[in-house]
Amino acid sequence: MALTMDFSTQLLEHQVTAILLLDDQRQIHYANPAAEQLFSQSAQRMAQHAFDDLFHSPQFDLSTLMLPLNTGQSVTDSDVRIMIDEQPLYIELTSSPVAINKSLYLLVEIRQIEQQRRLSQEINQHAQQQAAKVLVRSLAHEIKNPLGGLRGAAQLLERMLPERELHEYTQIIIEQADRLRNLVDRLLGPQKLGTKQPENLHAIIEKVRQLIELNPSYQVKIIRDYDPSLPDFDVDAEQIEQAILNIVSNAAEVLKDQPDGTITLKTRTDFQTNIYGQRHKLAAKIDIIDNGPGIPSHIQDTLFYPMVSAREGGTGLGLSISQNLIDQHNGKIDVSSWPGKTIFTIYLPLK
Repeated sequence: MALTMDFSTQLLEHQVTAILLLDDQRQIHYANPAAEQLFSQSAQRMAQHAFDDLFHSPQFDLSTLMLPLNTGQSVTDSDVRIMIDEQPLYIELTSSPVAINKSLYLLVEIRQIEQQRRLSQEINQHAQQQAAKVLVRSLAHEIKNPLGGLRGAAQLLERMLPERELHEYTQIIIEQADRLRNLVDRLLGPQKLGTKQPENLHAIIEKVRQLIELNPSYQVKIIRDYDPSLPDFDVDAEQIEQAILNIVSNAAEVLKDQPDGTITLKTRTDFQTNIYGQRHKLAAKIDIIDNGPGIPSHIQDTLFYPMVSAREGGTGLGLSISQNLIDQHNGKIDVSSWPGKTIFTIYLPLK
């Protein structure tokens, strides 16, 4: 069935939301230009398929979409995660009944909420991370003071002990106090930004690549996809190297038992980048992409918190430290992950 180009059709053609018209078998009869753009298919091609063929969504029950045909009431789901060409996308989906030529159809509206969702999530996560930092620093202060007293008392006791054999016990106290102090220092991470000077970002990334490839325990293939037009800009090279190394080494660790393990290091210039609600005209964008099993969904929102790790035996400090280092450069780290692909993206504003 083809719709005539009347006034209502012209309205649909100019909508910025994707709109589809389906029959009771979910066969597609119409798709507006926004739908063509969303699904990267022409309306003519989509008309040869059912709605079910356009995407995959493990969480959305397509039978819910059909309810308006029976109830006469619209149905909306405001947070649907779909997969299009193996890429995740969050949408708001509304299904409404509409009568055309005495036949009942479904008018399906699809609005992308990825950007709004990501911005809201980003601001919330940043606020939570800042609160976690304050909590960790407060706890670190409370822990380090008694540890210093404990270590000092053990040293005094060691001098007063008459038998040297007993020094073994005081040394255990001193060593464990030092170990705890080092752990607290690692939890806090670097607190000050070092010297910033013009650096070539690719030279920094190349150092990371060499460190990973020289490590005999990592058997991964590293692909480089650099943007040669990226200019030098002011950074603390050591801190940026450490931030990238923590992420890349985590990926290499996950992939070390995977025969086809691949890490892609990709750089681009990003325009009009939004970093924690502040817009920057230009930013350097670094993608660290691996083809591993993905990050478990239950820890994705807390991945950058200290002591949170997806790996057995992991300390959970590497990503927390990376986040802290990138924060000190007024940048941010994004992550998106699903089975077979994980992407860590670092944004560093360019002046």
